[in-house]
Amino acid sequence: MPDEQTSKEKPEVIDESDEQQVREMAIKQIEQERRFHKHVVSYVMVSILLVIVWAISEYNNANGWPTDGFSESSGAPHVWNIWIVYPVVVMVALLAIEAWNTYRKKPITEEEIRRHMDRLTGAH
Repeated sequence: MPDEQTSKEKPEVIDESDEQQVREMAIKQIEQERRFHKHVVSYVMVSILLVIVWAISEYNNANGWPTDGFSESSGAPHVWNIWIVYPVVVMVALLAIEAWNTYRKKPITEEEIRRHMDRLTGAH
């Protein structure tokens, strides 16, 4: 049976007293934040494009504006299919996961390791 640690990505451990390591982590975090901001812009642009395609296709399918509302099926006069919700919800969920990983996921510090080791061994 393979070692579980080798099959999973090892968490990054940072020693706060090592200034070079802290600097490298800060640079890595800045790069990750910039990548996230680019993804936000990309997702917004794709969403706008999808909404335009959706509006044009539904306008043509329903022979006009949605004066009779929205529905799950398409083709009824003046009723638009609401399929646009699904890709937008997926993109928002993906952005939320990426935001969590960018801004909330922190490296493990030596202090945290020591605190947990003390707790596990019963030392206070």
